Amino acid sequence: MILFFDTSALVKLYIVEDGSEITHREAHQAEILAVSRIAWAEFHAALARRARMVPADEPALDEARHALASQWPDFLVLDVSQSIVELAGAHADLFALRGYDAVQLATAAHLADQSEKPVKFACFDRRLNKTAAALGMDTL
Repeated sequence: MILFFDTSALVKLYIVEDGSEITHREAHQAEILAVSRIAWAEFHAALARRARMVPADEPALDEARHALASQWPDFLVLDVSQSIVELAGAHADLFALRGYDAVQLATAAHLADQSEKPVKFACFDRRLNKTAAALGMDTL
């Protein structure tokens, strides 16, 4: 099984918060961990936001940044192609999704269409999970 992480799930691999336990369990069961290339920027933006909100967390956030950097080569990193952004546009229109959410979903859907292995969508956004399920993807 391929586990595709949107950024909300990716953060839970590196920062302990609600959902981290199931994220780690699913990651250990997966054969391949996959992300969209945009997850790098979204991950850093999420950590920067948390640092502004809770400055005391900065040491843990620095560790998380370094851990992601060292483990990034272990992920199947999927580039955002023209066909993916067109699919994302269609998903954004149909499901009223935000831009990067639509790109994450389209990337996972594209992977599921191209892969012989089943793809599970790891996400902690209820609306995005419902959309992924409506498209036939398994979710956490």
